[in-house]
Amino acid sequence: MPSQEKQDPAKLTLWERLERPAPAPRATLTPQRIAEAAVAIADAEGLDAVTMRRLATELGVAPMAAYRYVNGKDELLELMTDFVHGELSLSDDTADWREAMRTLATRTRAVMLKHPWMIRTVVLVLTPNQMAVPERVLSTLDGLGLDADTMMAVFRTVTSYVRGAVESEIGLEQIMRERGWASGDEARTGLAPQMSWLMGTGRYPTYRRYLREATRKDDPQWQFELGLDCVLDGVAARLGI
Repeated sequence: MPSQEKQDPAKLTLWERLERPAPAPRATLTPQRIAEAAVAIADAEGLDAVTMRRLATELGVAPMAAYRYVNGKDELLELMTDFVHGELSLSDDTADWREAMRTLATRTRAVMLKHPWMIRTVVLVLTPNQMAVPERVLSTLDGLGLDADTMMAVFRTVTSYVRGAVESEIGLEQIMRERGWASGDEARTGLAPQMSWLMGTGRYPTYRRYLREATRKDDPQWQFELGLDCVLDGVAARLGI
């Protein structure tokens, strides 16, 4: 039999290392605690506030203690990404692709609004909880007569809509906070001089109608769900599923 060489731990990915039994139990520090603390910092102060030194302070451990689990900021972000994706809690109780996609979309929006720093994380991060998301949703498309490329295109179309819509929503909230506007009415008041001039030119009659007649200007959830249903309707019509 060929000899089994022992792998260098430094060459293992974060998740390979965490799958291995810990050399010695240390209940005071776990990957879960590290992720929870890092996510709490990012939620309160933004992603730039998350450093290994700050994390150690929050956990009440030596500055190098967390390095027993993560090699640095990049792996810490992986741990945080995995933790947050675990909050999606996609169940296995539905086999309907549309219901699964809609649930994924609405829960992703809720999680991103809870953790707005997520819009700054790298899209291509591979973690167990993150991989469980496409696995769960793709399984509802499997068996509908779609090839593998089309299945993934459907998944990415929906998730791209979600990310783009929520990024815009978070960006608008950030701008309003920076300008001291606490509501849509305050924002419209602040922008009134520019908007009055633009509407007065007569060049934008359809937008003027929107300003006068729209009743859901400040209902981002309704706007998001209507757009989502349009995307899902388009997928269903195009692919006949």
